[in-house]
Amino acid sequence: MFLTISTTGSPQRPATDLGFLLHKHPEKAQAFSTSYGTAHVLYPEADAERCTAALLLEVDAVALVRRGKGKGRGGAPDAALAQYVNDRPYAASSLLAVALSGVFSSAMRGVCAARPELPAQPRPLRVEVPALPARGGPGLVRRLFEPLGWTVTAEPVALDAEFPEWGDSRYVRLVLEAGTLTLAEALRHLYVLLPVLDDAKHYWVSPDEVDKLLRAGEGWLPGHPEQKLITSRYLSRRWSLTRQAMERLELVRLAEADDSDVEEIDNAVAEETEAEEKPTPLAVQRREAILAALRASGAARVLDLGCGQGQLVRALLEDPSFTEIVGVDVSMRALTIASRRLRLDRMGERQAARVQLLQGSLAYTDKRLGGYDAAVLSEVIEHLDLPRLPALEYAVFGAARPRTVLVTTPNVEYNVRWETLPAGHVRHGDHRFEWTREEFRAWAAAVAERHGYAVEFVPVGPDDPEVGPPTQMAVFTAGAVKEAKAA
Repeated sequence: MFLTISTTGSPQRPATDLGFLLHKHPEKAQAFSTSYGTAHVLYPEADAERCTAALLLEVDAVALVRRGKGKGRGGAPDAALAQYVNDRPYAASSLLAVALSGVFSSAMRGVCAARPELPAQPRPLRVEVPALPARGGPGLVRRLFEPLGWTVTAEPVALDAEFPEWGDSRYVRLVLEAGTLTLAEALRHLYVLLPVLDDAKHYWVSPDEVDKLLRAGEGWLPGHPEQKLITSRYLSRRWSLTRQAMERLELVRLAEADDSDVEEIDNAVAEETEAEEKPTPLAVQRREAILAALRASGAARVLDLGCGQGQLVRALLEDPSFTEIVGVDVSMRALTIASRRLRLDRMGERQAARVQLLQGSLAYTDKRLGGYDAAVLSEVIEHLDLPRLPALEYAVFGAARPRTVLVTTPNVEYNVRWETLPAGHVRHGDHRFEWTREEFRAWAAAVAERHGYAVEFVPVGPDDPEVGPPTQMAVFTAGAVKEAKAA
């Protein structure tokens, strides 16, 4: 695998500054051992006007097979020959991205001890990759790199130059040129997008890959038009990791829109006491509204349906008037995180007896959920496909039938107040829908009528006179309809 990075300069700002940025001296050829072979760094040219650094990765095919242990492309037990005869030594892939991050780690972080002023300086850059797998063709290459400020040349490589009628291969010769990027930005783009274009990882994708993606994507991935495709491919289409990454990217975007820190709007982060001059995060206002409604209903035994990582469960535990609290979620991973954050293994016996975490789907009736005073569906319904809502409705209002049900959901009319939220986009990548106040009220009224509940509506957050509150809450009370008719 081969990649070159070139820059131009002048006597006042020599191109050989590239050597300081990469922490590799232009007059030396260096070799570095990697997990899959040897990475060589050399400079084909280096003077004040032009400097080029080349990274050559020699892949050890045997080491690649041994480390793969049957995982990933080329590691299937029924493809023994393909384990050794493939394009890995020649075509840029995740192996080259790993080599980039290992050999040029300081440059990727934007650190230069010798010349600390250099990393922040944009400079003319030219990146060439002779052979790059591109599942999606030159069009996808342009869609990935052009929004980041690159001028892209992606020339398809013919299957065989002697037989043009055979057409093009899935490989391209890539040339990227930019004059407004720093070297650190360029390296982070390559680190993420090379394996995305190959659409394969040659090592096991573990949960820490999400953190790697977010670190390398800081500043550009949250607003990239192909964010979802990049995230999915980078994480080898592992749905759970992709969803986790998309949620965290959405938090970054919303934090920027709200001019606040991610921690302030992340439901999974404990709130610290805020200074009076700072607005209370919407997630906190939502929990406070839910707690107030539960206290007003007189509920003691409460279900948190779709409890996620246990933020509301923790708040309920802090109030001794709630004697039994059950958190339910379909995600075992979320329940594991909730258990750890609630420190269930360290709770005293009396406190631990008040709380229980259960795995379950709200699309099915569950006998364990019957007989409770109240149930909370906080920011849950919008994550379901609309055809599945009737199943949830029956499971909660028909089968479990708590005396009080609280449902909160975003008010889509308020989205125009999020300055960086594009028109027509929902607040979270996993939202299947977001309702207007009229749509939510119509749905809630129909549910109440079918199952013998009365319903009232409570605004959560600042109630804008034009578009209403950011969150809308419905408070269902069982039996109230019949009592009113009897009276």
